[in-house]
Amino acid sequence: MLKLFSPMHHIVVCAALALLADVTTAQESEKVQSLIRVAGEGEATAPPDMATIRTGVVSQAETARDALSENNAVMQRIMALLQEHGVAEKDVQTSSFHVSPVYKHDDEGRTEPKVTAYRVVNEVQVRVRNLASLGDVLDALVSAGSNQINGITFDVGDPAGILHEARSHAIRDAKSRADVYAQAAGVKVGRVLQISEQPIDVPRPMQLGMEMRAAATSVPVATGEQEFRVTVNVVYELRRDP
Repeated sequence: MLKLFSPMHHIVVCAALALLADVTTAQESEKVQSLIRVAGEGEATAPPDMATIRTGVVSQAETARDALSENNAVMQRIMALLQEHGVAEKDVQTSSFHVSPVYKHDDEGRTEPKVTAYRVVNEVQVRVRNLASLGDVLDALVSAGSNQINGITFDVGDPAGILHEARSHAIRDAKSRADVYAQAAGVKVGRVLQISEQPIDVPRPMQLGMEMRAAATSVPVATGEQEFRVTVNVVYELRRDP
C-alpha cells in the first residue's frame, strides 16, 4: 500500500536532517580544535673526517699552445704529488677547464681590442680522506705550482648517525613546546598524528684564500666540528581530562 507523507512529516524530517548536519559540523569543528601543530629543532655536532679542496692552475702565455703546455706540466706535477700523499685517483676530479684570449684595450677607444696573450685555467676538486695529512697536501699543492685555491669544504663522510641524533633532539624539543602550550590551555598532549621534516641545514664550507701561495711549511688547518641542524613539524592530538 502506498503511503503519502503529509507536509508536517516533511517538515519533521527536514528538521531532523538539519539537526544531524549541525551535530556533524560541531563534531568536525571540535576535532579541528583538538589538534596542536608545533616545530621542534635539534642539533648535533661531530668532527669532520674528510675535506674537499678546490684548487687549480692559471697559466698565461703569448700563444694558446704555450699556455696549455705550461698548465699541463704544472697539473702533472700536482697529480703526482697528490698520489705521493695518499690521495687516490678517484678523489681528484676536474671541475673547470677553459682557454680564453687576453685583450689589450685602447684607453681612448680608437682601435679594436688586440689579443696579447692566452690564459688557461684548469680547476680540480681534491678529496682528502685522511685529515691528518691535509696540511701537507695543501703545502704540496702550493709547492707544485697551484696558484688558485678557492676554498676547503669539511665534511662528515657518513652523517646518518649524527642526523639521527639531531632528529631525536628535535622531536623532544617539539614535545616540550607542545606541553607548554597544552598546560597553559588547560589540556594535555595526546597522540602524535603527523611528523614532517624540513630541509636539513647543511654546514657551510670554510673558505681559505690565495694567501696560501706563500706557505713555506705545512699549512696549519683547524677542522673544528660540523654542526647539523634538523627541524621537524609535529601534529599532536589534544585531550581533556575526563
